[in-house]
Amino acid sequence: MADRMRVALALGSGGARGYAHIGAIQVLEERGFEIVGIAGSSMGALVGGVYAAGKLDEYTRWAESLTQLDVVRLLDVSVTSPGVIHAEKVLNKVRDLIGDVVIEDLPMPFTAVATDLAAGRSVWFQRGPVDVAIRASIAIPGVITPYVLNGRVLTDGGTLTPLPVAPTVGVSSDLTIGISLGAEERGRTQSPENVSAEPRPAEEWVGRFRRSATQLLDSDIVRSVVGRFGAAAPDERLDQDTDTTDTDTTDTETTDTDTQGVADDMPIGPEAVAAPKFSRVAVMNRSLDIMQSALARHQLAAYPPDVLVEVPRTACRSLDFHKATEMIALGRSLTEAALDAAGLGINAPRSADQEDDSGLV
Repeated sequence: MADRMRVALALGSGGARGYAHIGAIQVLEERGFEIVGIAGSSMGALVGGVYAAGKLDEYTRWAESLTQLDVVRLLDVSVTSPGVIHAEKVLNKVRDLIGDVVIEDLPMPFTAVATDLAAGRSVWFQRGPVDVAIRASIAIPGVITPYVLNGRVLTDGGTLTPLPVAPTVGVSSDLTIGISLGAEERGRTQSPENVSAEPRPAEEWVGRFRRSATQLLDSDIVRSVVGRFGAAAPDERLDQDTDTTDTDTTDTETTDTDTQGVADDMPIGPEAVAAPKFSRVAVMNRSLDIMQSALARHQLAAYPPDVLVEVPRTACRSLDFHKATEMIALGRSLTEAALDAAGLGINAPRSADQEDDSGLV
C-alpha cells in the first residue's frame, strides 16, 4: 500500500512489562502503519528481534501459554556466575523460533542495545546473529549473567539506554514511536506494601533456590547499595542528605526542586513519620528504577519521538513473565490512546509533504 505511513519503533526495557510491546505492534499493524525499523533495549530487543524475524505471532502464543510454574522452570539457576540466571532456556526457545538469522538479512533495520560494563557505554548491535544481540541486551544486572563477546562484558541495554530512540534516527520513516516501560503512574506511588501484596514468580523461585538468592544478596552491587542507603538509621540518613551546619535559617527559602533533601514542613525527631521499609533486593530494584527513569528523561529530551506510549512501571514486576495476556492488552489500550491523542487513526495515510526525495509515496 503506497499510502501507508512508515514507522520507526523504539522499544524500551522493563522485563515482563515488555510484553506491552507486542500489544503496541498489534495496534500499529491493525491501523495500517508500516513498521520499517526497530531499536530495542532488553525485553524491547527480544520482542523487536522476534518481530523483525517474522515470528512474533508464534512467540506471542508461547508467552501467553506460560504459567508461574513454567516461568520458574525456565529460570536456569547458576550458583557461581555473576548473575543467578543463565537465560539459556529462554534463548533456546527464541533460537527455535527465529533460526540462525543474522541482522543483515532481516527485512528491516534492527538495533539491539547492550551495555559494555568495562567501558561504561552503550553498544549497538546492527549486524551479526540476532540471538546473540538479544542475549547481550537482556542481561539484567545481578539477575541474568552478562554475555562475554570479543573481550567485552555485555549486560542489559536498559542500564544506560532505557528507551533507545537514537538508533532510529537513521531509519527512513515518517513517524517515530517510542514505547517506554518505566513511567511513573500519575497520582500513585508504589510503596513497599504494594510491592509485596501479591505472590510473584521470583519469590517462589527464591524459596526453591536459597543458595542462588544468597549469592544475589551478597553481590557487590547489592552490598554497595545497601551500604549507602540501608546501613544508617532513618534520622541519620536525613542528616547525611541535608547539610544543616552553619546555615542561617533566616535567609533560607523552601524550593520546589527534585534535589531538595528535607522540606521545611518535614517533621524531624520524635514526631517524624516512620520511613518505609525496603528489603535489600527492593533497594536495588528501586535504585535502578530511579536511575533509569532519570536517564530516560534526558534521552527523550535529546531524541523526542513523535509519539510516546508510557507503560507504568507499576503495571507488573520485572519477572512476572506469566502475565503476557494482561500486559499485551495494556500495551494495546495505551497505544490506541496515544495514537488517538496524536490524531493518527486507521490507515494513517501520508500527506504530500511527507514524500521522500524520490517522489514516491
